Amino acid sequence: MTTATTTPLATLAATSSKRDLVSIQDLTSDEITGLLDLATAMKQSPAEFRGMLAGKQLVLFFEKPSLRTRLTFEAGMNSLGGVSFFVDQTASRLDAREPLSDIAHNLERWVDGVVLRTFAHETVAKMAEYTSIPVINALSDFEHPCQALADILTVREKFGELKGAKIAYVGDGNNVSHSLILVAAAVGAKITVGTPKGFEPNSGIVASAKKVAVKTGAKIQVTNDPVAAVHGADVVYTDVWASMGKESEAAERKQTFAAFQVTDELMSHASEHALFMHCLPAHRGDEVAASVIDSPRSVVFDQAENRLHIQKAILVMLMGGGHHRAQRRNSIV
Repeated sequence: MTTATTTPLATLAATSSKRDLVSIQDLTSDEITGLLDLATAMKQSPAEFRGMLAGKQLVLFFEKPSLRTRLTFEAGMNSLGGVSFFVDQTASRLDAREPLSDIAHNLERWVDGVVLRTFAHETVAKMAEYTSIPVINALSDFEHPCQALADILTVREKFGELKGAKIAYVGDGNNVSHSLILVAAAVGAKITVGTPKGFEPNSGIVASAKKVAVKTGAKIQVTNDPVAAVHGADVVYTDVWASMGKESEAAERKQTFAAFQVTDELMSHASEHALFMHCLPAHRGDEVAASVIDSPRSVVFDQAENRLHIQKAILVMLMGGGHHRAQRRNSIV
């Protein structure tokens, strides 16, 4: 297993060139390994990293409710010596009152980084385009990169080696599945996504992952057979059947996805040592049986804990170097 000492902290620190985390594709395979190493070091020796972001300020704009994402970013920023501000946008979209570009140019003069949890992926992408400070995607309708990085950190902790590890994702081909496919490709893991017909992950995401897999040795597969998806898997992963914003489809999806519920019977087709993962919140009796998620093979709370550690590493990577707050652009976007 790669250890925290193999990737110098300096190689992850921000430089004068602004970096964002809008998508897993914003990171190279080496950078992902470096983030995993740094997160591991921070988890093992948190006191050694206190004060790394002293004087830095982070703002969080959330259009969707949150427990894990908000608290792990706030706690992480605090433990690194920085300050965070939370702006509740659940009552209206971020750009409802004024253009997103105007908001971006204000923010870059006040704070050092922006975390967005939004409905539209375009909101995160445009904010990153408009502002001169780092932007982090804390969930959009297309990707959830922080979650996927925490997930792959958890897999590495449990199995040591990521290359060749077999991950089965069963359920809706949604934002979580997109980021998980991309990160699995980057680290050389095997991932099979099992979904009902018509609910497969985005074809562009799958194509991009397969291109990366040629270099890393990863294997990316999509099937409509849940048993085939989990066969021999080291990890069986699922998510809610109706993501935020699609609650009106919940009743219909419950019928469509019934065969994709992760039960003890479905888990029996995975490896004997297989672990169960879920990004939470979970609906027991829908996408997963209580006997699975509440069993000893479930590592859902390890995943939740690792959100804190990987996001601390992300914050240091993007905000911990030579980038200065409120750098005015030469041209107005």
